[in-house]
Amino acid sequence: MDGFTSPGMVLTRRPSPQMERGILTHLPRSPVDPVLAMRQFVVYQEALASAGWRVVEVDPAPDHPDSVFIEDTVVVCADLAVLTRPGAEERRGEVEGVEAALRSLGLRVARVEAPGTLDGGDVLQVGETVYVGVGGRTDTEGADQLARLLKPLGREVRRVGLGAALHLKSAVTALPDGSLIGLPDLVDTSALPPVRRAPEEPGAHVLPLGGRDVLVSAAAPGTIHELTAEHWRVLPVDVSEFEKMEGCVTCLSVLIPDRDQTRGV
Repeated sequence: MDGFTSPGMVLTRRPSPQMERGILTHLPRSPVDPVLAMRQFVVYQEALASAGWRVVEVDPAPDHPDSVFIEDTVVVCADLAVLTRPGAEERRGEVEGVEAALRSLGLRVARVEAPGTLDGGDVLQVGETVYVGVGGRTDTEGADQLARLLKPLGREVRRVGLGAALHLKSAVTALPDGSLIGLPDLVDTSALPPVRRAPEEPGAHVLPLGGRDVLVSAAAPGTIHELTAEHWRVLPVDVSEFEKMEGCVTCLSVLIPDRDQTRGV
């Protein structure tokens, strides 16, 4: 790898057979093919492994339709895993199984406590700055608790007001060099550096995998073309069944870079 982030472990959780019963906020409900969803999930895992990440599967949670979107359950920063308290009450049972996996990996564990709420999809880490989307499933109290937990690690939390976006990372993500890409009209950009406009909605979701590797939805051909022209190594993956449930490539995993390579960052 040639810089930026370092490979390590990545948490995933296989989709529930009840996934099509998950929560929808902005999209109309449409049928989800569970067989195709599982096939896409496996290919997604293979793409992560091809970039050098060691895939760790958290125990499935078949009774929780949204449990495949594991990003919302935890925020990992250095050796600290902050268990979230999802804004949707029906998703809070997803956290327990993730906690067990994190402890088995030797991470320190903290948690967001009531009455605060925090979804991991609202947390965008860019170097030592952590942007937190508030106004949707994450509230001010949840963001403040995260700020207190991350301050000893040298991180500064900045709140970002959400507009029509489900989560902050539904609208804005970061390339490995720290520059932002997304749909700036969906959030209050006053707390953010300049946001490069993605050619299409799925292109707002970029998952940096270390070096010049980035994972992008296959439904974002314009973004793939632009990033490839800039010499990023783009790994396109089809996540169409998850996109029907307002998911994206960032929602389906939690990256845990090797600690001996992240010390001091």
